[in-house]
Amino acid sequence: MNINIRKETPADYRIVEELTREAFYILQLAELGVRNPVCSLIRSKAGISLYRVECVEHVESERKNLILKVFENQEDAREIGNYLMLSELEIPTLPLLGFTKNAILLPDVESGDEYRLGRESDLNNPKTARAIAKWYRMLHEKGRGYLSGREAPMYDESDMLTVDNMGMVAEKTGTAENMLWQAIADDYSTIRGRIDALPRTLVYNDFYWTNLIVSKNGESAFMFDYNLLGKGTAYGDIRNVTSSLSREAAEAFMREYGDDIDDGQKKADAFIAPLVTLVSACGYDAFPSWAKSALEELKNGDILRHLKEWLDMEADG
Repeated sequence: MNINIRKETPADYRIVEELTREAFYILQLAELGVRNPVCSLIRSKAGISLYRVECVEHVESERKNLILKVFENQEDAREIGNYLMLSELEIPTLPLLGFTKNAILLPDVESGDEYRLGRESDLNNPKTARAIAKWYRMLHEKGRGYLSGREAPMYDESDMLTVDNMGMVAEKTGTAENMLWQAIADDYSTIRGRIDALPRTLVYNDFYWTNLIVSKNGESAFMFDYNLLGKGTAYGDIRNVTSSLSREAAEAFMREYGDDIDDGQKKADAFIAPLVTLVSACGYDAFPSWAKSALEELKNGDILRHLKEWLDMEADG
């Protein structure tokens, strides 16, 4: 047998990547005890791959449809712990059918009779908005109890607001002369202390209809995909939802949830949220369109104004 060895070429990169990914998910399925799987890739992005899996446990059994989510990076595997935590707190979520160090196995919602995946039209539906509000209220109420007296090393968006990150945003947006940066630098320890003192609960952080599951009768709903679930302020989470809903749906959400959030959280969020958006946006090679409104808030002085209003409110309190 003759074996020809040649140097790797760019044309080989994609093939090698696909073979490596395939070997990795096959190992995860084997560890989960899934027999006779037929797999198809749904999507793969930023080290997270999603597969539809048809499998059978016994030769004469009907095939069952499952979803396998594989994490190439250990940081992203925090979602496994988040599923387990939500299950422990009895917060509605997809049942975790199995997990390894790098993967989770979930039911395929589209093959069931009880739930469906979210649709863009759900963002305009007051009934769906009320169902979403019930889930968020439960997450926040139970989340407060879960975090009370607990030092939980969880994802927190406000951790992005470091001195170094503020400098990075100033440089990448060409706004180094903006007065906001000097105001933050002059009073950073106070600002950081007040951010850390804000009341925390469990927050979802990543609302959009593509992460939504709705019962087929429309009476209940919950979010899935918990990679960004962490701790933060309830108001920041509520704002993240209602900013994506139509006006009528947002009003229905708030009536169901109950508008009992203190003004301090709202004032703090008006300063924190656009800065978090800018830090995230500046991590991309090209500045994304979804962050343009935050950049405008920086340039027109709104973020600085919100900072001063929040600090004045805290001082008066």
